[in-house]
Amino acid sequence: MLEYLPRSKQHTELHLTQFGMEDCISGHYFGPAVRTHYLLHYIFKGEGIFEVGGVRHHLRKGQGFLICPHIVTYYQADEVNPWSYGWVGFNGTLAEPLLMQAGLTPSSPILHYDRDDMIYQYLQLMAQSRQSHKARETRLTGLLYLMLSLLVESGPETPTVQRESRAEVYVEQVIDFIEMNFSQKITIEDIAHLIGLNRSYLCSLFKQQMNISIQDYLIRYRMDMAAKMLGNTDLSIGDIARSVGYTDPLLFSKMFKKVKGASPKHYRSATALT
Repeated sequence: MLEYLPRSKQHTELHLTQFGMEDCISGHYFGPAVRTHYLLHYIFKGEGIFEVGGVRHHLRKGQGFLICPHIVTYYQADEVNPWSYGWVGFNGTLAEPLLMQAGLTPSSPILHYDRDDMIYQYLQLMAQSRQSHKARETRLTGLLYLMLSLLVESGPETPTVQRESRAEVYVEQVIDFIEMNFSQKITIEDIAHLIGLNRSYLCSLFKQQMNISIQDYLIRYRMDMAAKMLGNTDLSIGDIARSVGYTDPLLFSKMFKKVKGASPKHYRSATALT
């Protein structure tokens, strides 16, 4: 079973280019050759060899190999116990980062997954997706994400963040949380709890890195978003206040004027004239 897929215009971050399964005959081989996309093979039974960069790997059930774009590789089924495998070809801007999370790189192309038969099941579901019409591409992309998630979950632990960059990581988490939740009623305690740090310690780290308190950063971010919304005259001041986390329009107007130097009404009028 082999199926090639057209280039995806919708899922540019990650998309399938082909997938299939095969019971290989004795000695079946491919290469030496290169591919223009990522190609991931997973062995269901049997054994064989995979060669890349002058290194030969003897592989069997529960293992697999990654072929990276533009790298010469060769693989061959065993003469006595030829392998059966499945494969997915894919590309996209997220392909390399996800593979790296799974510990798969050009210098480390061998995968190990023997927890269950989920990879086989996902390949079967890919084949069954032919029954879908309007949503097939989205379904296939979802199955590819699920398959890669198995490899990421079972892959090697990522290196611990170096001590000197730990503060930067926490600050980035605070900023991400604010950007995703500024429209909600959130507190500094909520942010500290999510990140897993003492409130005072987190506030101190953030102030040291950003030269602004978390509370002031949250207010400024909300007012920046409100200022953008004021350009939409279909939104009332009350609509905008609620959209940036304020249930009281008067309090919102007071905070907006404090940060932007003008009331929301006057800011909207001034913006309309420019």
